[in-house]
Amino acid sequence: MTRPSPATPGGTLVLDSEGLAKAVLRDRSVTGWLALARAEDLRVITSAATLVEVVHPRINRPALEWTLSRLVIEPVTEPIARHAAALLADASLHGHKYAIDAMLSATALAAPRPVTILTSDPEDLNVLCGEGATVIKI
Repeated sequence: MTRPSPATPGGTLVLDSEGLAKAVLRDRSVTGWLALARAEDLRVITSAATLVEVVHPRINRPALEWTLSRLVIEPVTEPIARHAAALLADASLHGHKYAIDAMLSATALAAPRPVTILTSDPEDLNVLCGEGATVIKI
């Protein structure tokens, strides 16, 4: 199998809301990354906060539940929330527009490295994660 992108995931593959939504829809690029993660026995995670963005009335609930059963949903603990707030402050960002991205970033940065994040919003996640994660646009 050829790798879906030039970046190679190592320790943890992280899905943001778009990554999770595309996994539910069985998007080819995301399913390629998930197959690679399974083949290499990598952790695949998302933040519990990401569920808030993904769950909506039109989502295929059985497909969502199946997808969620195959990954780890990391809780937003107080240390993660504090780290997310610090990431926002360091990036001179604030407000609800960036809150979930910051929680996902803090979750990713706490995960075993190397970390690869699949996202539709690489600009904000690159700013928040810096050199701590490889951010891939999907």
